[in-house]
Amino acid sequence: MDVGKWQSILGRYEAASFTVNKRFGALIKEQLQDVLTNDQHMTLSYIKRFGSCTTTELAEAFCVQKSAITAIVTRLAEKGYIDRIRDQKDRRIVYLSLTEEGLKVFQWADEKVFEVVAPFLKVFSEEEIDSFLNLYEKLASVLNEE
Repeated sequence: MDVGKWQSILGRYEAASFTVNKRFGALIKEQLQDVLTNDQHMTLSYIKRFGSCTTTELAEAFCVQKSAITAIVTRLAEKGYIDRIRDQKDRRIVYLSLTEEGLKVFQWADEKVFEVVAPFLKVFSEEEIDSFLNLYEKLASVLNEE
C-alpha cells in the first residue's frame, strides 16, 4: 500500500477514534459524575477483571506514570472501594483489591456504561460487532507485543 493510502487510513482512524472516545467518554462521565471518574471506573474494571494487582501493574497497563495511578488509587481507597494489602514476604509490595463496596459501585457503574453504549450498538448486526471486536482485539494484541 502506498504512503498516501496509509495516511488516508490513519486520518480516518484518528477521526473516528477521537469522536468515539470523546463522545462515549462525555456520556459516561455524565452518568457516573458524582460517584466515579472515568479513570476510576477503568481502574476498578481492571482490578475486577485481573484480580489483585499493584500500582506498577496498573501504570503499565494504562501506559501512564505511576504517580498518576497512585492519585487514582488513593481516591478509590479513601472512598472505601479498594483495599491496599501489603505482601507478607516483601512489605514494599502493595496489592490492590476491590472491597465489597467497590464491587457494588463497579457493578452499578458497569450497568450505567451499558445503558449509555447499548443504544448505539443497536445499529450494528451481531456479525458486525463480532468482526469489529475481532479486529480491535487483534490491534490490541499487536500493540501489546511492542
